[in-house]
Amino acid sequence: MRHRHGYRKLSRTSSHRKALLKNLAIALIMHERIETTVAKAKTLRSYIEKLITKARVGDFNAHRDVFAYLQDKEATKKLMNEIAPRYKERKGGYTRVIKTRVRRGDAAPMAFIEFV
Repeated sequence: MRHRHGYRKLSRTSSHRKALLKNLAIALIMHERIETTVAKAKTLRSYIEKLITKARVGDFNAHRDVFAYLQDKEATKKLMNEIAPRYKERKGGYTRVIKTRVRRGDAAPMAFIEFV
């Protein structure tokens, strides 16, 4: 049973899960809206919101912290220069998850995740 367990495992090892979230975060930053499964979208929401909160500071150390998570220069630059300044006055809730359909191959519930 889950009982106060802190995160979703997504049926992956910890390194695979870390790589998956990093790649989903990069895709979300670059395209600003992606479609994925509901479980991945909800997990990605907490991951990306923590990054945006760090990026809102806007200084060099914040830039380093964000790059350490993403390991992608273009995505880091876009997050720091375009996306984070939009949310300077906002306390949280930078993304929304919209449930869309059921995937045909495996009947997985799908959702869009996008910036507010």
